Amino acid sequence: MAQTLLRRTAGVLLLLVAAVLGLAAAVAGFVGAGAATASVPLLVAAALAVLFGVTFLVAWPGFVLFGVARRRRAAVISATVLAVVAAALSGATVLRPMPRPADGKVPPDVRFWALPTGSRIAYREAAATGTARPAPVIFLHGGPGTANDDISQAGRALAADGFDVYAYDQVGSGRSSRLRDVTQYTVARQVADLDAIRRAIGAEKIILVGQSWGGSLAAHYMAAHPDRVAKAVLSSPGVLWYGAFPDGETGELWDRLTPEARKRVDELTNTPRMIAMALLQSVNPDAAHHLVGDREADQRFREILTTSLPAAQCPGRPPARLPDNRTGFYVNQFTIDDAKHLPDPRPRLRTARIPTLIMRGECDYKKWEVTYDYKRTLPDATLVYVPGAGHAIAIDRPAVYESALVAFLLDRPLPLRPYTGTAPPS
Repeated sequence: MAQTLLRRTAGVLLLLVAAVLGLAAAVAGFVGAGAATASVPLLVAAALAVLFGVTFLVAWPGFVLFGVARRRRAAVISATVLAVVAAALSGATVLRPMPRPADGKVPPDVRFWALPTGSRIAYREAAATGTARPAPVIFLHGGPGTANDDISQAGRALAADGFDVYAYDQVGSGRSSRLRDVTQYTVARQVADLDAIRRAIGAEKIILVGQSWGGSLAAHYMAAHPDRVAKAVLSSPGVLWYGAFPDGETGELWDRLTPEARKRVDELTNTPRMIAMALLQSVNPDAAHHLVGDREADQRFREILTTSLPAAQCPGRPPARLPDNRTGFYVNQFTIDDAKHLPDPRPRLRTARIPTLIMRGECDYKKWEVTYDYKRTLPDATLVYVPGAGHAIAIDRPAVYESALVAFLLDRPLPLRPYTGTAPPS
């Protein structure tokens, strides 16, 4: 009797192991199949087939130990039941689409460029008034993927001073086109789009005003086309070259999030569907893109950014908000990943004699070394330190930002004294 009890106990344990191994194998089958196909139905079929097979093979000896007469039939039934349960659970979690709000109407002042690069780019323009100046101003938004939604007040002030001003949504964000192959979101693609825009507006030289990642994009464009840039303004620029930070420490918003915000970001990123997408992204980005399309990924990215935004500001500042324009998830993921593998652009930039204004906010979450890398690389750079401003200086200190931008582009004295130190102000 004791021997029978022991055999049955071992059988029960083996059946439990069969269920656990079956589910683990299903995950491995789902991800493994993603290396070969982007078809979501095939991924699901592969996961269920592997789950059934592993569960059946491990459950069969469990039923033998348990003394079941029709052990094969029992193994088939148990594997089938587990597959049905797993299919139902995955249908309610991994396969259930996240909210996908519809786009609103395109405002009447939004226009589009159909570029020879294949990008369809949405933009707004503020035409110069008075005496026109030779070089137009192009604003480059941050992110990648956090598109602006209008010409800023600073941009309109520049238009009133004779500059043609453009603000566009980079490919993969805002109202601009999304790429079917998400691996084509690269820094080189963004640089090519920007040069195509320069040609589209008929400008021999342009003035670049970049915020955060937009500052990084401006620098990469300057390295590729130094003869095409008249001036540049880099506001809280992102990383110039990731190779300068081998430890990966460049300063991240996560370090400043409140416990409540961290919990919310965890809730948004660690859902079964988002985890499945991340796993597929590591083996086949196309499969991840098929599972979670642009519209729902962009919306989830917006929710994460909205939660994180207060950490980018100085304490006590009125809370900032994202523009109404659509964010871009995949352009963010793959452009940053591409930037981390680029060769060093600094040798070319050291020979680029382009007047450049660099603005650094007092509460910028990026490490000081990230900003100073631009100052020590660009030979004609001026650095100003903006008290009371976080990462988005134009939001935290709009009047200071506008006055510095206009003064620099009009060759007037700056409202802030240039900062010449090599370490951040104490």
